[in-house]
Amino acid sequence: MSHNTPAVILLSGGLDSTTVLAIAQRDGYAVNALSFSYGQRHDHEVAAARRIARRYGVVRHEVVTIDLRVFGGSALTTDIPVPKGRDLKNGGDVPITYVPARNTIFLSYALAFAEVTAAHDIFIGVNAVDYSGYPDCRPEYISAFERMANLATRLGTEGNRINVRTPLINLKKSEIIALGTSVGVDYAMTTSCYDPTASGEACGECDACQLRLAGFSAAGITDPVSYANARTVRV
Repeated sequence: MSHNTPAVILLSGGLDSTTVLAIAQRDGYAVNALSFSYGQRHDHEVAAARRIARRYGVVRHEVVTIDLRVFGGSALTTDIPVPKGRDLKNGGDVPITYVPARNTIFLSYALAFAEVTAAHDIFIGVNAVDYSGYPDCRPEYISAFERMANLATRLGTEGNRINVRTPLINLKKSEIIALGTSVGVDYAMTTSCYDPTASGEACGECDACQLRLAGFSAAGITDPVSYANARTVRV
């Protein structure tokens, strides 16, 4: 693959999307990164995404502002408490931290970005193993979106297939962390917490923190970010 081959990557500033960015660059893609200020509870995600984009020297980084607070329905976009200390072993229900149709909205923007950058590959860091019950992280959802993308775009209808790449979808969190570490990801740059302190310190108790802490523990690697209260992990 030429190192000029363009790709679009959804970059949240989190552990998974940063790992995907590193993998794409390792594999020879010229990365165009796309992040969102969508009305989430805090701006630490966007700040992290900007840091990571600079660190990796992406070709282009766009931060799109949309306001999903107008719809509500999620603890991440409205005044609903973020669940803390949940037992994720018995998960399966869609949690209140699910943002309605978020990945569909984000991937639609990525599709438009791909068309104007002539990118045939869109990368997203979804995971169906250690996920918290989100329906838009499942392989069948990704396959359905990819089919739609090739029906609904100029690129697709002219025979230039668009691929939605999900290199982490079948990996455990510990495997993602081990893989990212092997390609040089500095996880200190990333943020995963749904409800961090004003200074950006992770809460240590939300679903995202529990999944992250369990992953680092299983990988035998120390998580470099700071936690306000790292509870006993029950994942």
